[in-house]
Amino acid sequence: MDSLNYIKSHIEKTIATKQAILDDEGLMNRIVESAELCITALRQGNKVIFAGNGGSAADSQHLAAEFVSRFNFDRPGLASIALTTDTSMLTAIGNDYGFLKLFERQLQANGRKGDVFFGISTSGNSANILEAVYLAKEMGITTVALCGNAGKLPEVCDLTLNVPSTCTPYIQESHISIGHIICGIVEETMFAEYKPEHKPEEQK
Repeated sequence: MDSLNYIKSHIEKTIATKQAILDDEGLMNRIVESAELCITALRQGNKVIFAGNGGSAADSQHLAAEFVSRFNFDRPGLASIALTTDTSMLTAIGNDYGFLKLFERQLQANGRKGDVFFGISTSGNSANILEAVYLAKEMGITTVALCGNAGKLPEVCDLTLNVPSTCTPYIQESHISIGHIICGIVEETMFAEYKPEHKPEEQK
């Protein structure tokens, strides 16, 4: 195996995927719209909820942490949870109701009308994410699909952020970039007064 060529190939392909996002004006506008949905929800005292499986579970926790803790600068915390973190809850629901109900049950208990739910699935077909989306719509929770170029999620969610790829690693790498962008827009919009003044570098 030529490791250097492998590295170059991977980086070139992930760059190409992100360039395709840049070239997709509709997707760019939907990213902005999803950030605005979060801002509206948070200003009304609601929260942003994330869920996914595997690497998408890790992304859910990562993005919820960016909201609650901080992203680019210090400011008050923003209400956000990932439905992937409590092992006792996950195993109880999985044991009692099955894996299909893993996120639906938590959403039923902790979701409220006016929240925003991000269902993250690279395939767009994760059954437990779809179940959560169906319930969210009944509850008046806005649903956002974070997916690739396939699957059922875009058909059932209120808004779709579909990375133009069918390759899981490149989709996941773009998901975290999109998530960071959303966090950044929300933070800058809601807490501009907390942003440190830009100080030009002193001339030497």
